[in-house]
Amino acid sequence: MQFVNNGPDVPEKLLQEHEEGHVVFFCGAGISYPAGLPTFKGLVSDVYAALGTVPEVFEQKALNQSKYDSALELLERRYPGEKLAMREVLHDVLAPKLKRKNAKTTHKALIELSKSRDGKTRLVTTNFDRIFTKVDKKLRVFSAPMLPIPKNSRWDGIVHLHGLLPQKRESEGLQQLVLTSGDFGQAYLTDRWAARFVSELFRNYTVCFVGYSIDDPVLRYMMDALAADRRLGESTPKAYAFGSFAGGESEYEEAKKEWGAKGVEPILYEVPESNPPDHSSLHKTLWAWAETYRDGIQGKEQIVLDYAMAHPLGSSQEDDFIGRLLWAITDRTGDPARLFADHNPVPKLAWLDVFYSFRYREEHLKQFGVTPNEKSDLTYSFSLLSRPSPYEHAPWMGLFSSEGQMQWDAVMHQMARWLIRHLGNASLCLALVRRGGQLNRSFCDLIQSRLELLNGLKQRKDSDAIETIIADAPEAFPSSRLELVWRLFLTNRVRTGGMNLNLFRWADRIRMFGLTTDLRLELRELLSPKVELKPSFELIEEREERSDSIDLELTLQEDDVDSSLQSLKALAEWPNHLETLLPDFENLLHDALRLKLEIGDSEVASDYSEWDLPSIEPHWQNQGFKQWVILVELVRDAWIQTNAIAPERAESTATRWISSEFPTFKRLAFFAASKSQLISSAKWSSWVLMDDHVSLWDEETKREILRLFVTKGSDLTLEEQRSLETAILDGPPRHLFSKDADEPEITERSQYDTWLRLAKLLEGGATLSEIAAKKYTEISASHPRWELSSDESDEFSHWMSGTGDPGFEENQKIEKAPLQKDQLAVWLWKPPSTSLFQKDTWAEICRNHPSKAAFALRLLAQENTWPIERWREAFHSWSQNSRLARFSWCMVAGFLSEIPEEPLRDIARSLTRWLQVVAEKGRKDKDTFYSLCNRMIELEVDGDGVDTDDPVMAARNHRTGGATQVRIPANVNAHSG
Repeated sequence: MQFVNNGPDVPEKLLQEHEEGHVVFFCGAGISYPAGLPTFKGLVSDVYAALGTVPEVFEQKALNQSKYDSALELLERRYPGEKLAMREVLHDVLAPKLKRKNAKTTHKALIELSKSRDGKTRLVTTNFDRIFTKVDKKLRVFSAPMLPIPKNSRWDGIVHLHGLLPQKRESEGLQQLVLTSGDFGQAYLTDRWAARFVSELFRNYTVCFVGYSIDDPVLRYMMDALAADRRLGESTPKAYAFGSFAGGESEYEEAKKEWGAKGVEPILYEVPESNPPDHSSLHKTLWAWAETYRDGIQGKEQIVLDYAMAHPLGSSQEDDFIGRLLWAITDRTGDPARLFADHNPVPKLAWLDVFYSFRYREEHLKQFGVTPNEKSDLTYSFSLLSRPSPYEHAPWMGLFSSEGQMQWDAVMHQMARWLIRHLGNASLCLALVRRGGQLNRSFCDLIQSRLELLNGLKQRKDSDAIETIIADAPEAFPSSRLELVWRLFLTNRVRTGGMNLNLFRWADRIRMFGLTTDLRLELRELLSPKVELKPSFELIEEREERSDSIDLELTLQEDDVDSSLQSLKALAEWPNHLETLLPDFENLLHDALRLKLEIGDSEVASDYSEWDLPSIEPHWQNQGFKQWVILVELVRDAWIQTNAIAPERAESTATRWISSEFPTFKRLAFFAASKSQLISSAKWSSWVLMDDHVSLWDEETKREILRLFVTKGSDLTLEEQRSLETAILDGPPRHLFSKDADEPEITERSQYDTWLRLAKLLEGGATLSEIAAKKYTEISASHPRWELSSDESDEFSHWMSGTGDPGFEENQKIEKAPLQKDQLAVWLWKPPSTSLFQKDTWAEICRNHPSKAAFALRLLAQENTWPIERWREAFHSWSQNSRLARFSWCMVAGFLSEIPEEPLRDIARSLTRWLQVVAEKGRKDKDTFYSLCNRMIELEVDGDGVDTDDPVMAARNHRTGGATQVRIPANVNAHSG
């Protein structure tokens, strides 16, 4: 994480190791630079100047190769007085200017960072100066060669590994300084006291170098000592080093490689080109880190207070406050997380994507109390809100495990408390669905308690408390629609993501064991109705004004139910199983219709099932676009089998259906009447006329009523037929027509409906009465073109047809696009109809057969043909869920990137929306993605946006703004794993 803007990004693993007391800071000359002290290179230069001499040839050659210790060795040999004479000038060269601003600040910070929670200080430096002891006079000092054993129990103080400049100019202390190559050889190669200390230090601690340059001789000697240990099979923890680079990305990568070659993970920061070099970002990072560490939990809580109200999109590589907040909030005590959850105003829900981003790797497991495996897995990743548990929270593994879910730690609990302050935001619901949908039991308890609290306040009309909550959390109170959604979550009625193949496995078991009680109960669960949540497709400005924009659609939990059930029909025992399962299927269908009513997808008197299943009787118009209608078909098939085995029970069942509140069951009853020999004409004709003849004229029951007239009309007695004719001749009631319909339209439609029902009775073999026959003749004469359709299309409330289907030429209402890829491409050449009354199935193909749609579009693209409206429809369909968006991206990205500028301009808005959904999970082929976004941004489109005085709103709704928005989350996702 970055402690300061433009500062080095301190690895979270290092932060965690430091929190646990495992880090030792190893300090070089760079930390004393603010006090006016030189680097090793500067020290050598100052020594020559103080002695009044200049480098000779071999000395200069060593200096040119950055071998400063070798140059001093040569100087010491030739200078009069040799070793002692040269070293006496160090008192002058290394005299710190402590009155300078921040001369001792970095030293104070490092002492603070080197104190463990038990009060011990463990710090190492190769500097000769005494600034550390001037900062803390109580600091215990260990000076070479008298060094402690670097272990927790035996070390408390600062180690001057290369010696400490004596307070007086006395020879013994000066001669113990490790300064020249001869001194280094003795310390690291012959006597090896420094090498032993360094080796033991690296075995017991994580070392972090501060104040060294990449070519520092001190660093070279230490790394050589460690390399020797590694050759002997010694295992050492990872070492870190703060290092600088100047320039751009290439210089950064080069510096990273150089440090890596030394076996050190660099923590790099950029140094602007200046004289002297500006290392202030390093020093400020150490100051901020020390301040946060000194304050303990309070320091992390301050980070939460600083950034809780920031929008995560404002975070950048230069100012990575996302990293700072995440580091603070993951403190295991949960206190910073609690502060975030309770912050007023409530932090934005936009943080949810950050908390769910898989940015953590195996090396971060210890940060969350989890011990990683010994064998490293470079592909392992997890997020703050989806992560492995430490052993004290993990459920037990066993052959007989409990059903309890994984327990939370303190951080997860506080994150959940933050989320329940956003129950009024539909984005939270959609985010949970994208990530699995089935909520943890503890999360359900929190949501339940929160809903009870909010509803209690509303029922008591506690306006003061309500206003206080809304002031701090504007999205705290869910609308009635979102409250319903949360209830669906709590009762496990929301469809979870992912491919479900449980029904196929169930089919395998029934083949082996037959329809046992346990399998029957399991089937009820597998076919139980669910609700699928989808974002509402509204105008951008409408979506901004509403936080509950969400579509609810009835579906089933299992995928591809029809395919698995089709395989069951091959079983010889399946017909008998169907008869047994009829009550189960009835109950499932009733539950589905109740749920459909609950989510507002139907009304008590109208469940609109005829749109999803146009015909109860098997018919090619039943396209199977909606999963839930499989329940209707199962009830139908089970009834047919029951009618064959136990017709009395089948008749009783149909009689019960006609009294149902749902038109779907009435449709099933009328279908049953057309098939049963026990349902008399008196009974079914009374069903048609019940409730003021509603079923006779209802569009929902139209298909089944008219089929009944055709198949059983001749069975009517004279009295029954007269009653039915009377109702038909009265015509449909006025309330069935639109309020905007004019009289001529109403008259013509009434005449057609009357004519059609009389015509169907005639088709069924009935003989009309004189009055009915006269009316039929009159209407037919007035409308000579009216005649019954040979394909039964006049029995349906709507009709889908395409080339090759019966009646296509004479009754074209919804054109069915071909499914063959090459034929589909030819079909797409034709521009879509602009008529409001003529539709086609292109959108359905994009949703249900995206690979075929993409192949056809690619064929056209190869001919440089880009049908604009078809592309817009495709993007709209593919944007409805992230799985479909990502799948379609894989299919079209390659050739879509070649689209010319003009068609790109025309599809820009729908393309932007699709790219936003694609970007939600990040893309591996990010070059293609960014290239397409950049092309969108470069488009100069005049007047393309929402008319608004708000410049921010205008920018967001502009195509360029939309593409820019796409790039930002894509970058976040790409870098968060």
